[in-house]
Amino acid sequence: MDKTKVLIAEDDEELLWVLERFFKEKGFEVASARDGNAAAGVLKAGEPTLALLDINMPGKDGLQVLADAGAAVPVIIMTAEGTMKNTLEAMKRGAFDYITKPFDLDELGRIVDRAVQNIRLRRELSLLKDRLKEKWADETVFVGKSKAMLEVFKTVGKVAPRNVTVLIHGESGTGKELLSKLIHSNSPRYEAPFIAVNSAAVPRDLMESELFGHEKGAFTGAVESRKGKFEMAEGGTLLLDEVGDMSLELQAKLLRAIQEKEFYRVGGRHPVKVDVRIIAATNQDLEKAVMEKRFREDLLYRLNVVTVNIAPLRERKGDIKLLSEYFLESFTREMGVELRQLSKDSLAEMENYDWPGNVRELENILRRAVLLSPSLVLTPEDLSLPRRRLKRESIEDLITKRLEPFIEKTASKGRQELYDTVMPFMERPLIKLVLKKTRNNQVRAAELLGINRNTLRKKIKELNIRLKELKD
Repeated sequence: MDKTKVLIAEDDEELLWVLERFFKEKGFEVASARDGNAAAGVLKAGEPTLALLDINMPGKDGLQVLADAGAAVPVIIMTAEGTMKNTLEAMKRGAFDYITKPFDLDELGRIVDRAVQNIRLRRELSLLKDRLKEKWADETVFVGKSKAMLEVFKTVGKVAPRNVTVLIHGESGTGKELLSKLIHSNSPRYEAPFIAVNSAAVPRDLMESELFGHEKGAFTGAVESRKGKFEMAEGGTLLLDEVGDMSLELQAKLLRAIQEKEFYRVGGRHPVKVDVRIIAATNQDLEKAVMEKRFREDLLYRLNVVTVNIAPLRERKGDIKLLSEYFLESFTREMGVELRQLSKDSLAEMENYDWPGNVRELENILRRAVLLSPSLVLTPEDLSLPRRRLKRESIEDLITKRLEPFIEKTASKGRQELYDTVMPFMERPLIKLVLKKTRNNQVRAAELLGINRNTLRKKIKELNIRLKELKD
């Protein structure tokens, strides 16, 4: 690797030393800064070709320094707090990537290698100014700090300023429309309309008129001309929600409208020119729909320029607490009530629930609990989660949880013979519990265990089980 100068801006002395050593071993020249002002000075001098910035530093913070750097220098942001706001803001301002502390140096090395390989490409990227308007502030908050959601925010930060079509995939209730608004509000089109149309909610025979409008007299009931969603979204963004539910005939007309940027109203003779950005959303597997001849392959290619996958809530349980806190605070302002909190048991039960309705279901359950419960601390009874959907840990899950730390500790000491060490600890409590249940009736205990009586007696002796201690 050619000599490349990297700026490391970090106020933690120990971490700074580790990073300096890491980059020097990779063949980099290193410039160090312990505060944001010093980092900004180094960048202004134009010396480094790569920068690694901590968000929280004395003086200017990492995001401010990133803004000063412009798009010429690939910047990797480091932070101990992985949040939507920080992730989105970092990517909006032109960061090459974003890494959360504590991080693995191998992972950092891979990011750095990509940055070096793409320096010329990164220099072509323009800095996206902060264009969030007050009218979007409450509407476009997308809560999450799980790894899956941070990846979504990074993607949104990159694609929002580009006039590309985006396909959002996610189960019902994951927030596909909200994410579409987030893309729109962070795009150059933020002052123009955001229009959404749900393909599953409109009857198929009316969907063409819904999208493209109609002329007076085009069909029975068309007493006047009417604009469709495409015209309403002029200059802005059009969300085609549940696009997989469109008829094949309408898909062909949609494809032409996207390709040619024009369409005909129902009953119209003259084409209507439009400038809209298309975002499509679906909970279906569109590739499977193509194979089943339910969706046009050419339309999928046109929509699938950039795909954003929103993970279901059951796969990002770490976001449940954060989402709950956000919703409860929002309900406090909305309803004018005192702030509610979740009990530990409530949070545990929520994290053990599989959330078939995803974030929308979480919001509705908490709203209902706030409305109906007089208590400031919400209990599991207040939540009333459907019992059939609560996940119960299997015996294997419980044993695994106990065994994992023991095995890690044992393996680190180089000890072996784990089977002979662990099995007595597994058998002893099992046999003791069964004997206690049967009041030391060894015949009945052997039957429950599925072993013969002689084997049970042998185990009692081997495991040093004292029958007297098992009596009530």
